[in-house]
Amino acid sequence: MKNNLNWAGNYRYSATEMHTPVKVEEVQELVARSKQIKVLGTRHSFNSIADCTESLLSLQNLNHVVALDTVRNKVTIEAGVRYGELGEYLHKHGYAIHNLASLPHITVAGACATASHGSGDRNSNLASIVESIEVVQANGELAVFSREQQNIEGAVVGLGGLGVVTQMTLDVIPAFEISQHVYDNLPFEQLETHFDDIFSHAYSVSLFTDWKSTTINQVWLKKKVTDSASTQAEAEFFGAKLADAPRHPVPGHTGENCSEQMGIPGPSHERLPHFRMDFTPSAGEELQSEYFVPREAAYQALCAINEIREQIAPLLYISEVRSVAKDLLWMSPNYKQDSVGIHFTWKPNWEAVKQVLPVIEKQLAPFQARPHWAKLFTMQPAVLKSLYEKLPDFQELLLRYDPQGKFRNDFLNTYVLGE
Repeated sequence: MKNNLNWAGNYRYSATEMHTPVKVEEVQELVARSKQIKVLGTRHSFNSIADCTESLLSLQNLNHVVALDTVRNKVTIEAGVRYGELGEYLHKHGYAIHNLASLPHITVAGACATASHGSGDRNSNLASIVESIEVVQANGELAVFSREQQNIEGAVVGLGGLGVVTQMTLDVIPAFEISQHVYDNLPFEQLETHFDDIFSHAYSVSLFTDWKSTTINQVWLKKKVTDSASTQAEAEFFGAKLADAPRHPVPGHTGENCSEQMGIPGPSHERLPHFRMDFTPSAGEELQSEYFVPREAAYQALCAINEIREQIAPLLYISEVRSVAKDLLWMSPNYKQDSVGIHFTWKPNWEAVKQVLPVIEKQLAPFQARPHWAKLFTMQPAVLKSLYEKLPDFQELLLRYDPQGKFRNDFLNTYVLGE
């Protein structure tokens, strides 16, 4: 198979063939005749969750908006649509979605299948706005999972195990604008007494640190524009200083690749991501890990990471801290739990990173930390399974819709279905 690397170049897919159908009927035919098949989105997973040894299927050609329902406030899209494209379409029609991940380059279907998220105390993860999904089952026939049938909560964060998602219907809201300011050098100790004040200060808040000291490098505040006052900024924010020019989260990079800052208001789909759609995001060649801890334990968890920062810092580009509201999706790391995600963007040195991940996981173990499904972790399967109370129900769902294991792979067998 040509071009068999993921986005970051750290993972090489082992499938022997790649299909790029242009119609749902082709997807159904491919699935029906395949022995084993998995779907690739924009290849932004950093582990083997989307891999298999037989056939891979890309939905890059099924990338159209099917319908916008302005009565019910819903949009229906094909599974190959990326967030940047969806945001632009919705904005032209006066609509938006509630939140976006830091990268607008990823597909909606792939992000939802792995419970990917944005940021904000009141913003649940991206999959929480999915009303229904259309799925090609192992026999090639279509199935629909929806809120109406009360089975979407188990299916939407499906980890690729139920079938091929070909179409999705999402909740939309009226279009809104965001203004963004960045502050430099927040003292870490401010988090002890002002954690809630800091994270509730804007629609979306991100802290960036390289863990080289007890200072948070940057605070990114994305405020919803309601009047002229919401585009203004104070000179200080809990001891951090207002940035005098656009910033990039990764030290040494210029801010031109990033979404507009300096308080200039703009459409939510252009401000909520950290990076612009037409630029290479983040550091490019990198590794990523992320762990979610309960909101109430977030400061203690960050202190636990701070204790080992000398082991982390040499391997790190940057670390991001974000809040995520709870949801009711069975395999979401935020299931019934307001959470804080602690994200690590690593330099491309897997041999060194895989030595430090167990150290991080040990530090976060008292907080029942759940890893991001599509990023790098070394947690033992039994430990990971113990963190999901709805796992038995999800296992039953997978076995019911894919009894022969056409959509299974080593990742699912190890972390979801194995004993």
